[in-house]
Amino acid sequence: MIRPLVTGGAAVALLATGFAPGAGAAPQGTPPPDRIVIDVVTVNGSGCPAGTAAVAVAPDNTAFTVSYSNYLAQVGVGSKPTDFRKNCQLGLNIHVPQGFTYAIAEADYRGFAHLESGATGLEKASYYFQGMSQTASQTHRFSGPLSDDWQTTDTTDVASLVYAPCGSQRILNVNTELRVGAGTSDPASTTSFMAMDSADGSVNTLYHFAWKQCP
Repeated sequence: MIRPLVTGGAAVALLATGFAPGAGAAPQGTPPPDRIVIDVVTVNGSGCPAGTAAVAVAPDNTAFTVSYSNYLAQVGVGSKPTDFRKNCQLGLNIHVPQGFTYAIAEADYRGFAHLESGATGLEKASYYFQGMSQTASQTHRFSGPLSDDWQTTDTTDVASLVYAPCGSQRILNVNTELRVGAGTSDPASTTSFMAMDSADGSVNTLYHFAWKQCP
């Protein structure tokens, strides 16, 4: 049986409760003292229909979260042919205080998966700034049998961090993807799925900033 997803209302209430950064996550650089503001410019993709994704900024400016309420890929009984892959592209306009710039140093993804024996799952994410060629991308793979919460972490080495250009406002594009394959399982009698949320309804995606001051 497919576990019900968090409703949109629950996602909003969840964001209002605050942040729970992943264990061991540490901010890089000194965050700006003034609050930053994130405007969601675009939300596109089968994994984030209108009204099902929300963004909130940590009070200390070290991170922000994205909450999804309808992000699920599945194969098998009850699935449409296109349900095996879901994706979401967010265009975020991050307003930072003058004299500072940022990069995405780490990203924590959380979800719930039910994969039958022989089935496979995939979570992929990439990040790039508008007008810049550098793209950071990481992929994580899963194999059945699995029926539990999952969590992945994408970490960028300090030397490889891609910072937004100083003095220029650039849209940060965040692309995510969930994919499920039946593999050797029987899609005529079983269902396998991956969801971008967690069983306890906690915040599912956490992005950690790296900060530096502009020259």
